Amino acid sequence: MHGFIPAARYLPYFTWPEVQALAARDDAVLIQPVGAIEQHGHHLPLATDSAIATGVLGAALYRLEPDVPVYALPPLYYGKSNEHIGFPGTVMLGAKTLLDTLMEIGESVYGWGVRRLVFFNAHGGQPQLMDIAARDLRARHRDFMTFPFFAWSVARGDTDLLTPRERAEGMHAGDAETSVMLALLGDRVLTAQAVAEYPPARGTRLTPEGALPYAWLTADLTRSGVIGDPTTASLDKGRRWLDLLGARWAEVFLDITRFELPASG
Repeated sequence: MHGFIPAARYLPYFTWPEVQALAARDDAVLIQPVGAIEQHGHHLPLATDSAIATGVLGAALYRLEPDVPVYALPPLYYGKSNEHIGFPGTVMLGAKTLLDTLMEIGESVYGWGVRRLVFFNAHGGQPQLMDIAARDLRARHRDFMTFPFFAWSVARGDTDLLTPRERAEGMHAGDAETSVMLALLGDRVLTAQAVAEYPPARGTRLTPEGALPYAWLTADLTRSGVIGDPTTASLDKGRRWLDLLGARWAEVFLDITRFELPASG
């Protein structure tokens, strides 16, 4: 059941007295991986975002010393994926459904006595919901420390693994995701069917992402379901991504065990 997560850090394998003992620690951290089941072009499986969420998380957790109290909850495989409507295989939760689910998970964790919770998301269509859930839980419980993270955020400054165009325009099922999937589930990547596709230039300052975005559906931007170039992906790059992401998230998770909220003025 634990998949890419170290078995010793997978909370469902614990007994309730073990969870009770964990919750008694002020520095204990629980991490909720969040992914999606949605189309990723002709070459990647529907579970790509869920695999990356758990794969990157596992790469980080394996780096922590055994006495560091950081543990993973079971992944949420379904997410808010309605931008991919019309592509078979995509399973969509509404924004309210996902938000309610995150909130109820948070309430459960808080009820045990755990005071540090991470939402660890790898689907680009739902970071805003992680932000809202984390803030609302914080507002309800003034001693609850909540952290809305995106799996790729610690690597945004590392551009040497991507072409300039991929850095600027790649958004979905492109080089980075395909490379990481080659490292995680290489037998499920159909490299011969990978195609590059970018949104057509529109001659406007309005863009799908960025400072002046417009609301879009995937079918507005691509026929294949790809927004980027997976043909430049490689197993070597995937291993390098996992090593980089795993090392940096391990540092972040260790920081969370020591974090204290700023004292009010």
